[in-house]
Amino acid sequence: MRLKAETSLFLMVDFQAGLLPVIDGGLQAASEAAWLGGVAHELNVPIWLTEQNPEKLGATEPSLLQDLPGYRLWQKNHFGVMEEKAFADALAASGRHQVVLCGTEAHICVMQTGLGLLEAGYELYWLTEATASRREEEAKLARKRVCQAGAVAVSGDMVAYEWLHRCDSEAFKRVHRHFLKPRSPRPVRFF
Repeated sequence: MRLKAETSLFLMVDFQAGLLPVIDGGLQAASEAAWLGGVAHELNVPIWLTEQNPEKLGATEPSLLQDLPGYRLWQKNHFGVMEEKAFADALAASGRHQVVLCGTEAHICVMQTGLGLLEAGYELYWLTEATASRREEEAKLARKRVCQAGAVAVSGDMVAYEWLHRCDSEAFKRVHRHFLKPRSPRPVRFF
């Protein structure tokens, strides 16, 4: 299925200040998420963030929020946010059935959230360059498992251009001017 801005939601899982320093590529993943978050905001795609036990792991990384103009924040105790009734009910009420997912740790909270979304019947898109774990191998295993369960691995550029759909619209001109210019070289990640 092709992603559409009007049916998508961008979900960032646990990019928390106390966790990112121990994540392999955590700050880079947060930067990639912030970039796509800017595109999502310009195209009116809802941006939702989660925090796992923020009293112990800290709040969301401030540099991510500074670049993210609009979002809804959910605090959770379950590893998979779909186990939080208020979140699951709000997602169902949103009418959005395509979820672009990223965050940390890939093999725990992101994977369990992804599996919960798939079980609930959502289309799931695993944003590879914005999903990381403490150990690279665990991030790879998480992506493989969730994709075998029905998710689709995507890149930020893939998502952005599918949301835009065409190059002759006002949305493309606006987003291209601010977000789709060449970015500084990024390390290639395959999680």
